[in-house]
Amino acid sequence: MAIDKIQSESINLADNFAFTGTVTGAGGNMKPAFFAYKTGDQTVAQDTQVLVAFETEVFDTDNTFTNTSGNYKFTPGVSGKYVIHASLYFATPASGNFHRIYVYKNGTSIAELSQINNGYEEGMNMSTIVESDTDDYFQIYTRHNKGSSIAVQGHSTWGDIVSSFGAYKIIT
Repeated sequence: MAIDKIQSESINLADNFAFTGTVTGAGGNMKPAFFAYKTGDQTVAQDTQVLVAFETEVFDTDNTFTNTSGNYKFTPGVSGKYVIHASLYFATPASGNFHRIYVYKNGTSIAELSQINNGYEEGMNMSTIVESDTDDYFQIYTRHNKGSSIAVQGHSTWGDIVSSFGAYKIIT
């Protein structure tokens, strides 16, 4: 069925259409985007905000994630709105203590998730939407108040990824 002109009162959405030209204005570019995870455990001292080291990239569409020691940051390089997500899994917690995940932008905390522990190992997941300029960067930090050091785990007992960091651009 060839389409010369679509009029809302005459289109049948149950029909099949074969387009031979180029469709423009549909979809969008959700890049840059990346996903990284921890491979090993990372010790976090009591009441200390610590940069989480996500060592391994699964994908990085535009080389915007730096996973070298001391960095572990996402620098989009493209202005826009982004979804940033992080998950952390804590080993050997104590009941009644808190764990926190922070999203940092240019060295300052802009989003936080806090959770009181029930005495079991636990995971936390958070997502937030941020506005970024071309020179902004984002990192994930954590903190706890167990009374001694604990580990942010990279893998579960079964080998699954349990601590990760990722982001993607929102089409606007």
